[in-house]
Amino acid sequence: MPKIEPALAYARKNREQAVEDLRQLIRIPSISMTPENQPDVLRGAEWVAQRLRTLGVEDIQIMPTAGHPVVYGHWRGAGQAPTILVYGHYDVQPVDPLDLWKSDPFEAEQRGENLYGRGASDMKGQLIALLQAFEAVGKAGKAAVNLKFLIEGEEETGSPSLEAFLKANAALFACDACLNIDGSILAPDEPMIVYGVRGLAYFEVHVQAADHDLHSGMFGGAVDNPAIVLSRAIAGMRDPNGHVSLPGFYDDVQTLSAEERQELSRLPQGDDWWLGQTGAPSLFGEQGFSVNERVLARPTLDVNGFLSGFTGVGSKTVLPARAMAKISMRLVPDQVPSKVHQSLQTYLKKVMPPSVTWEVKQLAHSLPGVAARDSAVIHAASDALEAVWGKRPILGRTGGTIPIVAMIQDVLHSDSVLVGFGLPDDNLHSPNEKIHLPTFHRGVEAFIHFLSEYRG
Repeated sequence: MPKIEPALAYARKNREQAVEDLRQLIRIPSISMTPENQPDVLRGAEWVAQRLRTLGVEDIQIMPTAGHPVVYGHWRGAGQAPTILVYGHYDVQPVDPLDLWKSDPFEAEQRGENLYGRGASDMKGQLIALLQAFEAVGKAGKAAVNLKFLIEGEEETGSPSLEAFLKANAALFACDACLNIDGSILAPDEPMIVYGVRGLAYFEVHVQAADHDLHSGMFGGAVDNPAIVLSRAIAGMRDPNGHVSLPGFYDDVQTLSAEERQELSRLPQGDDWWLGQTGAPSLFGEQGFSVNERVLARPTLDVNGFLSGFTGVGSKTVLPARAMAKISMRLVPDQVPSKVHQSLQTYLKKVMPPSVTWEVKQLAHSLPGVAARDSAVIHAASDALEAVWGKRPILGRTGGTIPIVAMIQDVLHSDSVLVGFGLPDDNLHSPNEKIHLPTFHRGVEAFIHFLSEYRG
């Protein structure tokens, strides 16, 4: 087994430099969603590429996609050892509402043990932790694996260009396993390995009656109201027990094994924890499943937005011509977006009256992904976290969607493990995003163990 202590000592000696690297990357407002930030997104890619160069990574390319570029690099220093593909992203969410931030979101202010800034946790902090670990292993040890890097710039918009890009470059990114560093743990003293993610099917449903807004006094009762029609349709998509009512929605849902249910029951978040995170008066969800099972391993249907008629201050007696709802479904194995899309279409054909016209627009989709829990990469990641935290990490799923997980399985035929060190209270996608620096530094050491001790 390689001697790991020199690499750990190097990382501890250079902790301030690691934080400074993170500050530099946070200062780049690489918001992938807004066109005005396109130059900043490219600057983010260039920063990552340059950092890889300083670490001795070869074949570095900033590769174009149909959207924002992918940073690629290949390090072959471990000879005939396995090749691990490191996946991450350098783009971030918008910062709105700006007035709720207590400090400039792109200035990385430290307050206590936390560093605040957009992308601090999601996921520039995770990327810097991996790169710092790689530097430490290179300076004071030897990595047990070869590495390829796939660092994209569109994760925060659903990775719309990534699948076609990966299929076109599958040979370049061929690997034995993928280390996805876009992960998190349960608490500073509760490590976790994520082996599964939910998929996503995201739609807009548009309903129209008249061809323009009408006076509700003159036309109310003569022309249907699309807001009411759409509201009634949405209300029928789920029953009072949280069961989705779309025809065939559950046909392909993979049953949770007793072992997986037992593992999910080990999670420290109980009902009180979930309720405390929300501010809601009570919890809600599909009967017959625990809240952890409902959030992490069962499919859902939610309305993410609704727009119709007059929404300004005061009153305006308008009969709206149109209504629109944004509807998303989180999917689990073996559901596929195309089939739930058809379920939605079938349902709407049944419930929509002839007094309106309607259409469904698909905005985003991603397959669910679940890795084999006994794979070499999951064992190696578990060993690495146990070496730092002194306890075996919980194997869990995440309720969110990370499109690359299913893509890696489908295109590269490799398993992924999600390892990261964000915390539940890091305010991801919200004002005052932060990363807990003691946990960040422990994450660096866990990555050092993984890179030094992986055996495949």
